[in-house]
Amino acid sequence: MVLAVPSGGVPVAVEVARILDLSLDVAVVSKILLPWTTEAGFGAVGFDGSIWINQDYVDYYKLGQPTIEQQTQVTLKKVQRRVKLFRGDQLWPDLQNRPVILVDDGIAAGSTLRVAVQALRNTGAVEIIVAVPTAHEESLIRILNGVDALYCANIRSGQQFAVTAAYRQWDDVDESDACRMLASFQKR
Repeated sequence: MVLAVPSGGVPVAVEVARILDLSLDVAVVSKILLPWTTEAGFGAVGFDGSIWINQDYVDYYKLGQPTIEQQTQVTLKKVQRRVKLFRGDQLWPDLQNRPVILVDDGIAAGSTLRVAVQALRNTGAVEIIVAVPTAHEESLIRILNGVDALYCANIRSGQQFAVTAAYRQWDDVDESDACRMLASFQKR
């Protein structure tokens, strides 16, 4: 089974599932954002309520407990809303007897993939394969220990890395686009 990290991972996962002729679902996760930005985070929340906090970032940005709790609650509500949007009332698939290919559009810091892997393990997944088109080398190394296999076509290094920088053409995928892509895939 292929599991997409929405929204950006959906178009990549649709192609992976189509080529491999596998079923497709989503693993909703979201970064816990720093309060002054819409991009950078200090952790992530998973679809099952799993929370991962990057203590190095908390220390570096001198984030207090009230800020951590507030931003985490905002993200938890966002994840719950998105689970309802993308999965409705569907039961979670049984992952104990089948490999899962977890797909995103890339890995920068790796917060969302870390928490996705943690949430999948919590639901009973026994074999998790991560497949991404691009990633930062350090983030891959940190994620590699928690998964059974990892495939990445374009590994980058350096102090700063943005997933968008690895693409020749980049379009943000919003929730409605991702829902349409998933619905279209299910109808095939």
